[in-house]
Amino acid sequence: MNLNEILEQAIKEQASDVFIVAGLPVSFRKNGVICQIGDAKLLPNDTDGLLTAIYKYAGERDLNILHEKGDDDFSFAIPGLSRFRVSAYKQRGALSAVIRIITFSLPDFRELGIPEHIIHLGDAGKGMVLVTGPAGSGKSTTLACIINQINKTQHKHIITLEDPLEFLHRHDQSIVSQREINVDTENYVTALRAALRQSPDVILLGEMRDYETINVAMTAAETGHLLLSTLHTIGAANTIDRIIDVFPANQQRQISIQLSMALTAVVSQQLVPTVDGKVVPALEIMTVTPAIRNMIRDNKVHQIDGMIYSSMKDDMISMDGSLLKLYKQGTITRDTALKYATNPDMLMKKL
Repeated sequence: MNLNEILEQAIKEQASDVFIVAGLPVSFRKNGVICQIGDAKLLPNDTDGLLTAIYKYAGERDLNILHEKGDDDFSFAIPGLSRFRVSAYKQRGALSAVIRIITFSLPDFRELGIPEHIIHLGDAGKGMVLVTGPAGSGKSTTLACIINQINKTQHKHIITLEDPLEFLHRHDQSIVSQREINVDTENYVTALRAALRQSPDVILLGEMRDYETINVAMTAAETGHLLLSTLHTIGAANTIDRIIDVFPANQQRQISIQLSMALTAVVSQQLVPTVDGKVVPALEIMTVTPAIRNMIRDNKVHQIDGMIYSSMKDDMISMDGSLLKLYKQGTITRDTALKYATNPDMLMKKL
């Protein structure tokens, strides 16, 4: 199979990732499960040929980058087919790649199982909305759905800063400026500082990676912009602790106060397998209430989990509450609910 045929089949089968690794057949990830396509194992010559084709599609990108560094990340598009994100690397001396498929059209958030009140977090005129979870948990998709809703319903200037672009947004009611790190701009911090001078209403920051990025992001949220971003944390309390811990000890008190004022909501998600072989997001949702603002400000973050766990509202639900709801709906099995639970013993009693 040539590269085009592989990518066409991946899109047809609704795969999320394509694996090109020597010693194995071409493999797809579908609904979180990796499956091999055919029996023909790829030899190093085969992977070299496929990687050469990928680099040709990526504007004749220099393959020597991969040979010299051993790793390379970039994206490319095939008109009429899709856009793709590539992480190329060497393993056992052979060239390999994992290709993420980026769709031109966003699926309906209802089909993905994302609750409507999460989509309406984009209605907040200012503040910070964080979507957190492990890698591959659908954070970018959730944020893209929120951006899509703003784009369709509000007259805003939306600036997205991503590494690399995951979804393509066409201008609708809003102006959408999509900037790719290392292609359109130098890095997150430079792009974020520049974005504040570009009359934004909404800023999507692909990831809050370090002290400097988080610091500028806090400023953006405090100065009347809506800032959407992600972190690799599970749970609202862990997310708040992670942000505060990034700062030096002598600044943490001040940051707690700033964060208590700027934060609007934290959504933590994991993708869990359904009974029919698909995946659905299980979501912990924390909407910042006056009581939670006080907990963040007074360094009582450890009490937040208890407040979320005991809440009965749709805009304040624990991860285990979400799993219990999916189980009662018949969407997931009992074993799946317990496997992904944050407090399996407590959930077992409720089950």
